[in-house]
Amino acid sequence: MLSTVTADPFEGKASHSPIPVWYCGQVLLLGVMLLASGSPRAFSQERPAEVVTTGDVPTGPTIRLDFDNNASPGNPVASFMYFVPLISPEPVSCITSAGNTQAARVLSAKRNSTSRSFVATCEFEFTGDGTEQSIFDLAPSIRRHEQRLKAGGSIGRQLSSITVEGQGRGTVEVEGTISNSVEIVIEVRLRFNAHGKTSPVSIGLCDLHYVAGECQRFHEIIARVNTLTFRRKPGPPKMEVTVASVKNKGAGNGLWHNIESTVKGVAVNLLIDPLTVETIGHRAMLDFGRAVASGTPTFTFPLAKNLKVSDSRGQLP
Repeated sequence: MLSTVTADPFEGKASHSPIPVWYCGQVLLLGVMLLASGSPRAFSQERPAEVVTTGDVPTGPTIRLDFDNNASPGNPVASFMYFVPLISPEPVSCITSAGNTQAARVLSAKRNSTSRSFVATCEFEFTGDGTEQSIFDLAPSIRRHEQRLKAGGSIGRQLSSITVEGQGRGTVEVEGTISNSVEIVIEVRLRFNAHGKTSPVSIGLCDLHYVAGECQRFHEIIARVNTLTFRRKPGPPKMEVTVASVKNKGAGNGLWHNIESTVKGVAVNLLIDPLTVETIGHRAMLDFGRAVASGTPTFTFPLAKNLKVSDSRGQLP
């Protein structure tokens, strides 16, 4: 049920924001980036989305992209966010809060195209209450840098979590080219702050230091995510991240600091380095974009082999 209009796909299209600046303060660190010292992030997992076996090949969950008269029940947020363990190079743990009623549902989709290119936009919403959190295991990074840490050094800007809390509105924006009637997706953007709504997605970051013979976390902050971007281009696959605001971990909801307003006069054009991600996850997101652009009613993720299952559920750190 994808509505199609033949037009210039780039006319009137929302501009794509560059990788943003981040907040610099007395307590918060300015280093909001998803890789520390170029090393891959580590993850560990608890509650996976449903795994489906198709013939002899297990897959990840299938999510619904239909939106007929608001009749679609939508998808569990854990299924919609299944790409997180897919893009991770190491194990990741996903925890759903007790009594969680969160769902992700597609509201509309439209496509503009010419003979050489296309742009598609799919609007979705997060409904319900609760929290879906992916927890990243920092132990492998600690082991990789153990000698430096024990010598008194530190590791900065470690990604510790990705969280979807409560409700929100977003869009999936897809751009691609057409050559000899073959469509190729070039870019997929997940935007979590559509229609001026505050993004419900955030990431946790911290520094690591050795104190009294033990590695401990310091300068823990939470950064609110506006956009995740996947591009088809040469080189290692990357995910770009833009953030809107930051706060100290444990600070109240009224203590978010807007990045753009805060850094004026303090820092200019400090960039968040893109995160190197697993090829299978990067490819899955481009395939997801193709499903959105073609009006496919469902999309099935490949199996995320780095999901680690345990018996603990409904407990958030």
